[in-house]
Amino acid sequence: MKRPTLWMLALSMPVLAFTMPGLASPVPGSLMLPRRFGATTPRRPTRLAYPETRREDVTDTYFGQAVPDPYRWLEDFEGAEARDWIEAQNRLTVSVLASYSGREAWKQRLTQMWNFPRTGVPVVAGGRLWVGHNDGLQNQAVIYQAEGATASWKPFLDPNTLSSDGTVALSMLAPSPAGEHVVIGTSMAGSDWQRWTIRDVRTGRDLPETLQGIKFSGVAWTPDGQGFYYSRYEEPAPGQALSAINEMPRLCFHRVGTPQAEDRVVYERPDHPKWGYGAEVTEDGRYLVLSISEGTASRNRVYIQDLTRPGSPIRPLLDAFDARYSVVGSDGSTLYVWTTQAAPRGRLVALDVDRPEPAHWREILSEGTDRLDGVTLLGDRFIVEALRDARHVVRFHDLAGKALGELSLPGIGSVSGFAGRRDAPEVYFSFTGFTTPTTIYRLDCRTWSTSVYREPRLAFDPSRFETSQVFFPSKDGTRIPMFLVHRKGLVLDGQNPTYLYGYGGFNVSLTPSFSVSNLSWVERGGVLAIANLRGGGEYGEEWHQAGTKLHKQNVFDDFIAAAEWLVREHYTAPAHLGIGGGSNGGLLVGACMTQRPDLFGAAVPAVGVLDMLRYHRFTIGWAWASDYGTSDHEDEFRALLAYSPYHRVSPGNAYPPTLVLTGDHDDRVVPLHSFKFAAALQHAQAGSAPVLLRVETRAGHGAGKPTSKLIEEAADRWTFLWHHLAPRGRGREWRQMR
Repeated sequence: MKRPTLWMLALSMPVLAFTMPGLASPVPGSLMLPRRFGATTPRRPTRLAYPETRREDVTDTYFGQAVPDPYRWLEDFEGAEARDWIEAQNRLTVSVLASYSGREAWKQRLTQMWNFPRTGVPVVAGGRLWVGHNDGLQNQAVIYQAEGATASWKPFLDPNTLSSDGTVALSMLAPSPAGEHVVIGTSMAGSDWQRWTIRDVRTGRDLPETLQGIKFSGVAWTPDGQGFYYSRYEEPAPGQALSAINEMPRLCFHRVGTPQAEDRVVYERPDHPKWGYGAEVTEDGRYLVLSISEGTASRNRVYIQDLTRPGSPIRPLLDAFDARYSVVGSDGSTLYVWTTQAAPRGRLVALDVDRPEPAHWREILSEGTDRLDGVTLLGDRFIVEALRDARHVVRFHDLAGKALGELSLPGIGSVSGFAGRRDAPEVYFSFTGFTTPTTIYRLDCRTWSTSVYREPRLAFDPSRFETSQVFFPSKDGTRIPMFLVHRKGLVLDGQNPTYLYGYGGFNVSLTPSFSVSNLSWVERGGVLAIANLRGGGEYGEEWHQAGTKLHKQNVFDDFIAAAEWLVREHYTAPAHLGIGGGSNGGLLVGACMTQRPDLFGAAVPAVGVLDMLRYHRFTIGWAWASDYGTSDHEDEFRALLAYSPYHRVSPGNAYPPTLVLTGDHDDRVVPLHSFKFAAALQHAQAGSAPVLLRVETRAGHGAGKPTSKLIEEAADRWTFLWHHLAPRGRGREWRQMR
């Protein structure tokens, strides 16, 4: 069931956005840097003078094997010694980036390209629309409301007024079914912790209650709009938000107009502290549907409660962690369920709540060659979003599963949206591609025709670029897809500065998406390569499992094979090839640069999981065990130690120039990972290639980061990469294009 909810209002999600999971002197923003793009600065032959970093004699023993951890003290990243060290690292990074030519020009061009109006997918409830819109350089999108599809917009909420630096972001907006009230979620400085308020749409005023202790929760309104179900944790003690272990959530019911202290606990399981809860209420109000997960595993249980019978218990419906299940709609006691049970690429079934066993299921859509990525029930048909080689196709089917045609899409890209009530007269969706800015479409649910609702006007011409998809063999022969984006007429001379990006984990699919930052790299003459690695979800659950736990090395082999293909096909050479990724992708970069330092000319691991032996001891890290395993089990420990970036760093090796990125408020992948990895690299580095640590102030894992910080970070990343990857003289080409 796709409910009308705006999540994080990411109007143009860049490829560099992270899924999973600064200080006194801010990272460059007001630096006076050279404004010209000329030949790249020659590589400096001298080794940098890094801040002094104390090494401790700390050793852990795992299954009889001693493992040193000399930078354990950096886990106390709120301590005075660590804060002084972080400030010193930031000062070094600022000074080094200031010595590279062109940062101010990068920033100016990024600012020009970013400055175009863009609109999110509207949410519809009770005939009203809510939509996020950014005029161009606003730090956060402003939420507007309209009384109908053709009505004029009026301001509803401007998150830019909530903080002076744009670091308070709207994390969620969920209107009640009749559109009378809206739950507004905000987060501060990039934290996953949210604060919720409720706004009366008629008066425009917020109700007295405030809800806190919320992380990773949605809103499930009752049909009458009198209240909603949500999940919450015990609120962390002051100063503990970045270190509190996220366990023991409770599913609660909040009645509008009452204090949170009066919320009723609907379901909790102290005997299963790692269970998490997601709730939905069927549109007819008959059932509460509870999805129970354990960490990030691609498996869940489904429990239900009959809301038409007061006092009826929540009871198991699908009571095994054996597959993924998602209820997409209902007809009376029949639930329509998308599942991977006996279908790794997904299928759609109908089940009766009184006979939910698989033997009684009626299959509506069987598993096919495409991955079934999402299903929405609208009117008398299902809208099916499928992945075909990591690109979206959209099909229509009737309630019996009969094919009713395919939605025509503008090209290679991704779709999102289609959220709304089953009886909605229209819904909205977006289409985006690597060179196609996010365009919003309206789908008429009576004629099933589409029309453009909002199309952005850009400050540059995307038609000068081209996107292609190639396939290459990995180390074990597995066929891996990769998208390539570059200027038309690219010369394959092996000299092109190339940025290879990947993720490879948690069933996340890297589908085409529009990114101003990435196009600025391509505009200047760089090549963008996006590899669809195992561990992701591009080809279903088998593809995902092939990159997890004891098979995690497959992900790194796929990425290394992508790099070797780019070199072999003369797109680039190791000296001109940079790699990047965030979160699980930061792990990817750290693992590959420590396994094959000879293959890369520069590396940018961002908010990465880099200490694989202790990751599960912090905040929500325990939830990733389904992908990684943990050091608590011997076979998993040995697999983790073999690739853990922090532990693979070895003195005397020449690692590529590295820019490690993190945020001081990241409470998902806590910044200690980046701190320890950077310290180990700086100590071990042989030769003069720099190892820099950039710690963003008042920033978290990535969601909600203000536009100003996005531009600053992109300017630093591209300045660093272009300096180390571009052949001499290549820098003049961008000036000729402008």
